[in-house]
Amino acid sequence: MLRRFAAAALFSLAFAASALAADKPHRIAIQVDQNDPQVMNLALNNATNVIEYYRAKNEDVEIDIVTYGPGLHMLRSDTSPVQDRIRRLKDFVFPGKIQFSACGNTRQGMEKAEGHAISVVPDATIVPSGVVHLMELQEQGWSYVRP
Repeated sequence: MLRRFAAAALFSLAFAASALAADKPHRIAIQVDQNDPQVMNLALNNATNVIEYYRAKNEDVEIDIVTYGPGLHMLRSDTSPVQDRIRRLKDFVFPGKIQFSACGNTRQGMEKAEGHAISVVPDATIVPSGVVHLMELQEQGWSYVRP
């Protein structure tokens, strides 16, 4: 009798754990800190693969591509070699969500060094600090990838 009760309890715990895992959101932060089109494209490929994987499972995913340092060029209006891919990916992700986060500290430093205002692509959001943003996402349970 005790064995049956223990087996039933273990089964219930396993079922509850799998149900909780299924309800857990899929969230990934992808870091880009290099002014390298290969790295930028790899980050976008990673995002596309994650979107396709969870779409096939009929599950939503949230992605945040965070740029800082030389990687900010990925989201600069005047220097991004991947602007078209960013725009297409933004449309492709639905019903999931993708955000492109640009480091405000880096932008400010580039503006000072270059002597003019720097704009980012329309799909990007300025965050105060790219590194802090990544850290806070991880503290909230986001997975982290650096291509």
